[in-house]
Amino acid sequence: MTVSTGTDWLAWQESWDRQQEWYMPDREERFRIMLDMVEAFAGPRPRVLDLACGTGTITARLLARFPDATSTGVDLDPALLTIARGTFADDDRVTFVEADLTDPGWPDRLPYDTYDAVLTATALHWLRKDALGTLYGRLAGLVRDGGVFLNADHMIDDTTPRINAAEQARRRARREQARRDGALDWEQWWALAAQDPVLAAPTARRFEIYGAHADGETPSASWHAQALRAHGFGEARPVWCSPSDTLLLALK
Repeated sequence: MTVSTGTDWLAWQESWDRQQEWYMPDREERFRIMLDMVEAFAGPRPRVLDLACGTGTITARLLARFPDATSTGVDLDPALLTIARGTFADDDRVTFVEADLTDPGWPDRLPYDTYDAVLTATALHWLRKDALGTLYGRLAGLVRDGGVFLNADHMIDDTTPRINAAEQARRRARREQARRDGALDWEQWWALAAQDPVLAAPTARRFEIYGAHADGETPSASWHAQALRAHGFGEARPVWCSPSDTLLLALK
């Protein structure tokens, strides 16, 4: 797949970051902790699988911190992959693979058999629990012994309804203020992408694939940890959390 050389890919990356921060103002903090854990278990030259990579957000931060790292980005979203490929078009440290994570054969399309770390953020809540369990089993086969899987995502604890309600109210208030200050939300960002000459066609395909919103689940961090251990990881627990999100590490 070729990408336009005249498009300002950095501007699209920055626009995506701002839109995501509208929902997650502590987004960069979770990435920092994620890369701390990669360094702790894989050192400064890790081979990384950027799972459900989107625009390559994790890959960009990985390479900025570890210039000798290599990254394989996997996603099905044709619009976000267009931005990712445009951004890293001249970087031989990065490979992108278009694949459906619910397809049993997707690991066969990767350039490597094993990885030091598999990283993902704000993506796997698009899957339901049964598909997540199957995916975790496949990831256990891709992470080398001693390697890590790190998932930063919405992980809701249904045993704390009052805490959850207070957090949701706080987030709504903050988002409304950000909207008044001119921030783009999810729908507005995609509306702009649909008007772009390069991104319009892949954006249309993207909505044919996914629809407007996730149809997955947001189980608790304890559910994720138990599922990861059941599917081949030796240890799993949170290494960072906010009132609604968790960065969970699983060690092979």
